[in-house]
Amino acid sequence: MNPDTIKSLIQQRLPDALVEVLGEDGTHFEALIVSPAFVGLSLIRQHQMVYDALGDRMREEIHALSLRTLTPEQAQQLRHPAAH
Repeated sequence: MNPDTIKSLIQQRLPDALVEVLGEDGTHFEALIVSPAFVGLSLIRQHQMVYDALGDRMREEIHALSLRTLTPEQAQQLRHPAAH
């Protein structure tokens, strides 16, 4: 398994998502997914959507996947926090 394959699998399920995947050992990965599909969903449900996109690979080929899921609005706030 490699980061590009994981990215492709996630984007097949969430075609409008911005996906970044890192991982060099073939079994441990980190992913950042920004998608409007996450709006109004709990963090657990967002992660379930990503796991569903990866299917059985989560049990068989991917040993560990650290997820960070954000809505576009959340991602924008991180890039440009409001001055207080």
